[in-house]
Amino acid sequence: MEKEYYKTEASVKEYINLAKDVNSSGLIEQFKSFLPSRARILEIGSGPGTDWKLLNKDFDVTGSDFSEEFLKHLNTNNPDGRFIQLDAISLDTNEKFDGIYSNKVLQHLNDDELKKSIKRQHEILNPGGIICHSFWKGEGSEVFKGMFVNYHTAATLNTFFAEHLEVLRIESYQEFEADDSLFILGKKK
Repeated sequence: MEKEYYKTEASVKEYINLAKDVNSSGLIEQFKSFLPSRARILEIGSGPGTDWKLLNKDFDVTGSDFSEEFLKHLNTNNPDGRFIQLDAISLDTNEKFDGIYSNKVLQHLNDDELKKSIKRQHEILNPGGIICHSFWKGEGSEVFKGMFVNYHTAATLNTFFAEHLEVLRIESYQEFEADDSLFILGKKK
């Protein structure tokens, strides 16, 4: 469903407007503390490019999105950037990365899809590679503006990620309301 939402220029503009006040610098600082400067990073679901710009200050970042409309936006607004079309589940690339980052992207995957994505992330991470992902905190799922949203708790994230990664940290944080979000940091086993 969410793949349909991001297919039109109008919905991409709507999403960019919805996300314009989101500040992910704290999340990115957490990620940065585990990686050397200029590490090779894959951002899953670069969307508007806000986080990509923050990551690109310190890392060699490859941005990605499944939406062709978002890729057009990213390439237009970041002509020196590198962006590829990737599905968050299959992550069909032969490249390897020191870190993988996403901000409220993997929440659009159901539990089975998330397990497949985590397994694939493990495969494309270099030894000792770091992941950092954020999710909406809660239980269950819903369809919001035509997008599937799968909520998670610290316990469910630990269960999903621990099979392939050493979980370094799972913490709550505030995006809009107190403790409405979670982030996970993990290291390739």
